[in-house]
Amino acid sequence: MSSTKTYSIFSLPVIVGALGFFVDVYDLLLFGIIRKPSLTDLGLTPDEVLHQGEWIISIQMIGLLVGGILWGIMGDKKGRLSVLFGSILMYSLANIANGFVNTVPQYTLMRFIAGVGLAGELGASITLVSELLPKEKRGIAASVIAGFGIVGAVIAFFLKENFHWRTCYFIGGGMGLLLLLLRVSIFESGLYNQVKTQAVQRGNYIMLFNNRERFIRYLKCILIGIPAWYVIGVLVTFSDKFGEAFGIEGIDPGKAIMYQYTAIAFGDITTGLLSNYLKSRKKALFIFYGITAFFILLYFIQPFGTAQGMYWICAGLGFGTGFSVVYITMSAEQFGTNLRATTAISVPNMVRGALPLIILLFKLLRDITGSYVTGGWITGVILMTVALIAAFTIEESFGKNLDFVEIN
Repeated sequence: MSSTKTYSIFSLPVIVGALGFFVDVYDLLLFGIIRKPSLTDLGLTPDEVLHQGEWIISIQMIGLLVGGILWGIMGDKKGRLSVLFGSILMYSLANIANGFVNTVPQYTLMRFIAGVGLAGELGASITLVSELLPKEKRGIAASVIAGFGIVGAVIAFFLKENFHWRTCYFIGGGMGLLLLLLRVSIFESGLYNQVKTQAVQRGNYIMLFNNRERFIRYLKCILIGIPAWYVIGVLVTFSDKFGEAFGIEGIDPGKAIMYQYTAIAFGDITTGLLSNYLKSRKKALFIFYGITAFFILLYFIQPFGTAQGMYWICAGLGFGTGFSVVYITMSAEQFGTNLRATTAISVPNMVRGALPLIILLFKLLRDITGSYVTGGWITGVILMTVALIAAFTIEESFGKNLDFVEIN
């Protein structure tokens, strides 16, 4: 059943999407926030906490990569709502199970399963509201979803400060299960219901690779988001290790993540409003690339030389990476209805899933240069350059009519 009414940016699909992404971010970032206390509690040494932490977060991101493809295909074959229900059920149960782990292999397996489940939430929500809302409102609605959802990271940090790490996983799983009750009153997208009656392939992932122009379009959508997870997965997650290299002691990576994600919420909303004001996704993207690059420079210069200074720089990085909402919205707008969920869900998870490759590049460069810091900034230069090239050449999608399909 679909609704033909006109939805506002504060309608039920947007509100529930925002709450869903809130839980999604809480669960996604929870490991980064409680990495040190949880792995230490399992009996790991400080060196093992670092290396096993890199391994577990990489496996979680591989789960996101796998889930992005699976949920994306399901979103076009079975509907956007099937993803919103199935994904949150999977990651909620996985997080509850995560609270019972006693070994690193168990921990790793639960983060992989949670990663698969977490992959569907944001892309499906943005796909749904993009198809339900008028074209002049869809960018702002996506910003509301992303902006409010980011608060989940802040809540995760404060709960980590007041509860045992196992309890934090139980809370995340419980919030997800409660959210399922709100999802029952959301309608399916009318555009999707319409395309179901047409003789076109839906959710055929191979279609993204069997046409050169379409593949390049898909690849560009992925590349423009890569700097966000360089910032999140390298600079902020391992801010304590960078701090040691800078001679700054006492940096809590969980607190750095909290600062970053608080600022991302403002960045998401600002980017959406700015793209609406400029009538351009690309112009807003370039402005926020500039902000991100500026704070990356400050990160490696470290003009303050204190832990608090590092936290404020992480906040600046977070505000800059508010461009994430733009590239995900662009991914939904670049493709036809029969492949829209496949791309909008898989693209952000391809970006997240690229984190193991980003970490591998970072490791390689720091081994070659013999410096943690030098390896870090060279990695950033490479990734920002690639993203800028992709952004310059991608099609502007602001105000684009989404009532079209991809033909074999």
